Amino acid sequence: MTPRSQSAAAPGGATAGLRRLRTRAVLLRNRLMKPLFVPLRRRAALLHYAGILDGQTVNLHARLPLSVGQPEQVEIVLCRGRRSHSSQARVYQGTAGEALVDAAVLLGAEIGGAPVGTGRWRLRLRVRTGRRTRSLSLLLLEPSVPYAGPTKPMEASPVTGERHRIGRSFRGSARVVSAAAQAAVEVAKVHLGHTGLTVDFRVLGTRVEEPWAQFTASGRTVERAVTVLGPDVFRVEVPLDEMPPRDLQPEHWDVHLRDRTGRSMRLGRRLHDVRNPLRVFAMRRLAVTPPGHTAMIVQPRYTPAGNFRVTCTRMPEAG
Repeated sequence: MTPRSQSAAAPGGATAGLRRLRTRAVLLRNRLMKPLFVPLRRRAALLHYAGILDGQTVNLHARLPLSVGQPEQVEIVLCRGRRSHSSQARVYQGTAGEALVDAAVLLGAEIGGAPVGTGRWRLRLRVRTGRRTRSLSLLLLEPSVPYAGPTKPMEASPVTGERHRIGRSFRGSARVVSAAAQAAVEVAKVHLGHTGLTVDFRVLGTRVEEPWAQFTASGRTVERAVTVLGPDVFRVEVPLDEMPPRDLQPEHWDVHLRDRTGRSMRLGRRLHDVRNPLRVFAMRRLAVTPPGHTAMIVQPRYTPAGNFRVTCTRMPEAG
């Protein structure tokens, strides 16, 4: 191997080595969690559940340590450095006399929630009994397992596209890990008429400069201007007489947003909690006869990956 090839291979090897170290650290933490960390952290509240199902709301269910008794007030506190945000929680008595806490914390200043930014935010409880106030860690022994079924937990906020997940420190303390929205073009509304197709969409996680839409199918390209509807919200309209199939085989039109920087982003629908967008977000198909062309069936739809696609098929009786 030449020095040049060694240097090219080094980053991949370093990444693989880092992954192995992280895996070992996780295994070591799990091995030490219950026999060592739990007995040493008797003042910590134990989480029975922690999850973010809708992509933007932290849901918690915890048991307070016996030493706390039955507090009068409990708050959930998100902390990062000197920044913190508190939210009221519900405290009640369980069937065995234990003190239990339920809480739901909305994330994201844009939607009226906690103004969390990119990074790791510690989760703690602030417990008040009379004049006494105590701060407790939230211990998460086992991360929540995603449920099976036609829906799944949201991976990002459906409003802002920001990504939040529940994580753990090495000692098992729960935290919220937040990341900025990934660059994406999210379809908001589709209208199919007898003469044209209209698609409204949002741009998330990035800015576009002088954008336009590009429809592509089987080596054919149709470019259309976009209309600004609001901040990062656009509309594109395309006449159906520009999309007729050339033969009896269906033609699948994919849609990309492009701008003057040369970037291209595919339109799709990804901010959802369904496992099969093709089946759940089904749209009507329409038989149309564009001026100067034979009759065809137009079917807007989403692929299993959530990409937006328009399929045009010549009517069999049209020959």
